[in-house]
Amino acid sequence: MKRKTIYFTAPRQVELREEPVPVVGADEVMVETICSAISAGTEMLVYRGQFPHLDDSHDMFSSNLKYPVPYGYASVGVIRETGGDADASLRDKTVFGFEPHASAYVCHPSSLILAPASLPAEASSLLPNMETAVNLIQDAAPILGERALVIGQGIVGLLVASLLKEFPLEQLVTSDCYELRRRASLDLGVDESVDPNLMASSGYAQKKFDVAFELSGSPSALNEAIALTAFTGRILVGSWYGEKRAAIDLGGTFHRSRIKIISSQVSTIAPELSARWDKARRFEVAWEALRRIQPQKWITHRFPIEDAEKAYRLLDENPQDAIQVLFDYRS
Repeated sequence: MKRKTIYFTAPRQVELREEPVPVVGADEVMVETICSAISAGTEMLVYRGQFPHLDDSHDMFSSNLKYPVPYGYASVGVIRETGGDADASLRDKTVFGFEPHASAYVCHPSSLILAPASLPAEASSLLPNMETAVNLIQDAAPILGERALVIGQGIVGLLVASLLKEFPLEQLVTSDCYELRRRASLDLGVDESVDPNLMASSGYAQKKFDVAFELSGSPSALNEAIALTAFTGRILVGSWYGEKRAAIDLGGTFHRSRIKIISSQVSTIAPELSARWDKARRFEVAWEALRRIQPQKWITHRFPIEDAEKAYRLLDENPQDAIQVLFDYRS
């Protein structure tokens, strides 16, 4: 049996390779993919060649990357074959896997997560994004009556805004440079969604926010967050900047305001929660949030895997036209 796999071969170059599906081991299963979601943040750094070479045991998806490499971590499919020692009842179950974009793959079933029957595959493919959003909210610990700002309304930003909308905040404001994403944010019921270029003249620089989330993927947005965060406020940085650099102004407002800049990364549980929380519990919360929010409404483009080059070029050259891009293997 053959499968099709996307390989990143050089900056801004992708190749679709047809290769044999690995033989299913005794304790393994073979999954036939239904769909897989592109990460417009981390994955586009790999596409552009902007990822740093890390030695980080906490993050298996961004460590020691080098071309050519298959990539991706948001795949939903159906188990079609089970090894002799694997649980045969898993056959025909829909599962989520942190797997690269490929039409089929073989793995140990312990690396898979059963997808709820109540969710369409497209929604299940956004589990990593929702888990990230849940982690960001847990790290921020919003307080009754706070004013919150979310910079960046890509899929993670929209999910964070959706979760924050469930809190009794005084004010929830979002910011994004693309009109399509601001409209999606306003549809959630946020108080206002503002072009970043207009934030300085909007009055928020005087009123300021108790908590800000930097999810734009642009390191320079940290300056915007610092300028808009109140005394002793906190800034949650969920973006992975890779090799991108920007000058950050730590000499003015930040220095005198006791602002906390918090790195929020989903690979681990915050130490203050780890005695009571584990990955399984957080996934349960993420699945429930997916049921409530139904984020598949933000899928703007679906491509067959054969059009991978077109999909990545869209996100690279015309990001203003897209929110979430998906590979659909059923066509």
